[in-house]
Amino acid sequence: MDHTIQIQSGAGVTALRRHRLRVEVVRGPDKKLRGDFEGDRVVLGTHEACDLVLTDPTVSRNHVEIALVPGGYRIRDLDSSNGTFMDGLRLYDVVVEGGASIRIGETTIKTTPLSDTVDLALSPATRMGPLLGRSAKMRRIFALVGKVAPTDTTVLLTGESGTGKEVTARAIHEHSRRADGPFVVVDCASLPPTLIESELYGHERGAFTGAERSRQGAFESAAGGTLFLDELGELPLDLQTRLLGVIERRSVQPLGSTRSRPIDVRLVAATNRDLRREVNRGSFRADLYFRIAVVTLELPALRERPEDIPLYVESFLAEMAAGGMPFAVDAETIAELATRPWPGNVRELRNTLERAAALGELDAGEPGPALADTTAATDADGPEPMVPADPSVPFKTAKGLLIDRFERAYVEALMLRHGGNITQAARTAEIDRVYLLRLLDKFGLRATKRS
Repeated sequence: MDHTIQIQSGAGVTALRRHRLRVEVVRGPDKKLRGDFEGDRVVLGTHEACDLVLTDPTVSRNHVEIALVPGGYRIRDLDSSNGTFMDGLRLYDVVVEGGASIRIGETTIKTTPLSDTVDLALSPATRMGPLLGRSAKMRRIFALVGKVAPTDTTVLLTGESGTGKEVTARAIHEHSRRADGPFVVVDCASLPPTLIESELYGHERGAFTGAERSRQGAFESAAGGTLFLDELGELPLDLQTRLLGVIERRSVQPLGSTRSRPIDVRLVAATNRDLRREVNRGSFRADLYFRIAVVTLELPALRERPEDIPLYVESFLAEMAAGGMPFAVDAETIAELATRPWPGNVRELRNTLERAAALGELDAGEPGPALADTTAATDADGPEPMVPADPSVPFKTAKGLLIDRFERAYVEALMLRHGGNITQAARTAEIDRVYLLRLLDKFGLRATKRS
């Protein structure tokens, strides 16, 4: 049963009609507590910021999430201490068509889809600043961005790698009252812990070895504008504590300085980790999470909205043509692209088209065989494997594409060998973990391969 209905008019889908979900405690310390919800998801736990707050001490702070998905409701345990159970079986991630009875700690919860509905407005546009999409899911994102952008509310962007979190942050900035101010990006995953504080808060001359001159940090550089903290989930615990203090006091103290300076920035953060799970694991501060996640926007994976792919292809091809790399894709090929799973999402689609424009041909549907063709081993006495070469492409471009193919093939095989464990993979390859993360992001492979 699908609990979301698309409302059609002469102009197409104009809204999503959604059934409300009743969540009720039928056994435990909070018996008879209930709530009727109309959003995409409901989080149950003991933390005061949960949608349904429980007092049962055997329930974790963020215990379980119930999310509306095509075909029913997805019940997902958030790495709770005591688990989530249904019909006597422990569940981690399951989809049910309708109502369900689940046990968390000493509490039993009953969920019931209600007959009454709520209509969620969709933006009529297919573009919002740098954001693109004609699907109902993306137009819902546009509508939410339109509501939150004019405020100074802190926003947390979640979703798989490559779904467009930085692009969404830019759209929020461009539609805010701070649009004329700077948009500053800090990638928390690409900086070693020893440099993150200097990058965020700045430093005075002589604050540490090599600090030959004073430097302004990102919080001050973004004054009057927006600071985007990408991959916030990679921030070490001790640095999370200082970040929380900066956000709450609205001031920074550069390294080596004895005086604090006031800041005036709008904060947007992003992560492809589930920070609620990280809170339960103790690797992310609960107070920082709830300070950052005032409004949370989850960006849908590309495979969930294939109707957006023709729009992306058209836009990317136009950009490449303007940059001197014209390339044509026929309707049949676009239809085939819409059937691919795209684990690297929009970033992977763009990379695929850029490679195609440089090489003059589109990759096969699965990257493995195509890559294997260029790196296949030969008999010991046989000829050297041929490297495909296109003399119409500049030498530097052709060389870069060949290196890209090798790097992607190597990284895919490396991560497969180590079951997605980034730390072990980096140690085996004898490369820095941060560099491996950059390679995974470069080829859109990080979404399902994290340590």
